[in-house]
Amino acid sequence: MPGDARLNGGDPAKGALVFAAGDCASCHATPGQPDRLKLGGGQALASPFGTFRVPNISPDPVDGIGSWSPSDLANALIAGVSPDRQHYYPVFPYTNYTGMTLADVRDVYAYLRTLQPVPGRPPPHDLPLLFRFRRGLAFWKLLFFKEGQSEAVVTGEPVHDRGGYLVETLAHCAECHSTRNLLGAIKPSTRFAGGPDPEGTGFIPNITPSRIGGWSEGDIVRLLETGQTPNHGRVGSSMSDVVTNTAKLPRSDREAIARYIKSLPPRPTPHP
Repeated sequence: MPGDARLNGGDPAKGALVFAAGDCASCHATPGQPDRLKLGGGQALASPFGTFRVPNISPDPVDGIGSWSPSDLANALIAGVSPDRQHYYPVFPYTNYTGMTLADVRDVYAYLRTLQPVPGRPPPHDLPLLFRFRRGLAFWKLLFFKEGQSEAVVTGEPVHDRGGYLVETLAHCAECHSTRNLLGAIKPSTRFAGGPDPEGTGFIPNITPSRIGGWSEGDIVRLLETGQTPNHGRVGSSMSDVVTNTAKLPRSDREAIARYIKSLPPRPTPHP
């Protein structure tokens, strides 16, 4: 996408909302400090394939992405490749972000440029020798990645379709609320039906009508703003970070997310 004019002149205010919808701070904020906008990375993400370290995406020109062009960011988000043409591991959810509009990429790029540069590069991934060679990711992509395509079901109804873009692309909800196969790809039959926490610390719930069919759209909107469930409980674990971000979105976006979730096909919860 080098030189694509559609990536010029982003709006940082709009980019802040894209950043919140994408839950970017939850992974990229430097651990051990309270500022969610210090994006020095370093968080350790456990997985069956080893431990991944989240990169620095602050505007630092050496350790972060301060030297990146808008096209570099677009290629990372949409194609899953770095500026030096290496494939990213799909622990980075480009498999969902690939459906992003170039306008949203442009705006989030502009927003990221307004944040504080954070020096320091996280440690490298701690992976078995077999998974250290990124060339194998090209084969993984052939099997499981469709560049530029979204899983969203489009109906032509604006609220529903906006929700599909948020749920399936920016918020990448299926990344946690699904079960994966031996190669780490989502099993289509379990999409949104729940699955083991990717970090091995519990079970992520089913959010199809099989599990939350009794919830109203208003119940979901309230949860996305306050973290409170209809039965007077509260979300925990990584979902509390998600709510921190969805609470920043306009109410219309939370309503769109709720509309789309209510439209999901019911699927049985996989066995833990």
